[in-house]
Amino acid sequence: MIYIKLILTAVFWGGTFIAGRFIAPVIGPFSGSFLRFVFASALLILFIYLHEGGLPRLNPRQAVLAVMLGLTGVFAYNVLFLAGLKSVTAGRASVIIANNPVFLALFSSLIFKEHLSLKKITGIAMSLSGAVIAITRGDLSMIWHGAIGIGELMIFGCVASWVSYSLFGKKLMSWISPLAAVTYSSLFGAGFLLFPACMEGISRNFMHYGFMTWMGILYLALFGTVIGFTWFYEGVNTIGPTRSGVFINFVPISAIILAFFLLGEELDISLVLGITLVTTGVFLTNRPENLIIANPRA
Repeated sequence: MIYIKLILTAVFWGGTFIAGRFIAPVIGPFSGSFLRFVFASALLILFIYLHEGGLPRLNPRQAVLAVMLGLTGVFAYNVLFLAGLKSVTAGRASVIIANNPVFLALFSSLIFKEHLSLKKITGIAMSLSGAVIAITRGDLSMIWHGAIGIGELMIFGCVASWVSYSLFGKKLMSWISPLAAVTYSSLFGAGFLLFPACMEGISRNFMHYGFMTWMGILYLALFGTVIGFTWFYEGVNTIGPTRSGVFINFVPISAIILAFFLLGEELDISLVLGITLVTTGVFLTNRPENLIIANPRA
């Protein structure tokens, strides 16, 4: 079941590129991120009271980790994400963010001493290559076309933010549940976003947002945050950050598939090859003999 959840999470996150690209031209990055996590926080609080009876109390060390989650995975990632999508296409942004598993595996190995066997390295490389081939439609020169601008640098910042978020989250989940960790990160992140969103003029602008803009924000809140973050953290907590991180390579693939069905974009051989490589890479990284791992709560 955890693998099904991780695949669906990748599909939901693939949709965030479409939603983010759609709303980025009409809403500021601080305002869009703040509204996303206000709605997400409300839903998460409801969910945690229904499923776990409320938020657990945090000791000072846990509170520091929760604050770091809000700063990295909520504040930094989402502001950089929406700001970057103003000038970077969803496909190019997906190529950059597809590097998440590589850096996540590297730092998991350094910090948590997770072993990176040749088979894991091969699987990560194959899945990453599949994502790149699918997005570039087999023309790898697209990656290096033109100079790297501020938008691309912002999307690279998303990679650093997400890796930090995943690693801080793994530590915090040795004490609290994935749902509680996501809820705290969302609450802290929304708090950090409030002042810059006000400075951006959210109080005078939000009444002028159109219906589709609000639908995009609600999609980001529900599917991109509440469901996506919770299920991804369940994966990190169950099978570890390296194995969970590989599923992020499905995000650009799912974005292209959604674009095919929703926007009528072409489904060509490069996409088929990309999906094949990603699936094979995930299989190699998650071979049954690799699933016997230490309990992260131990």
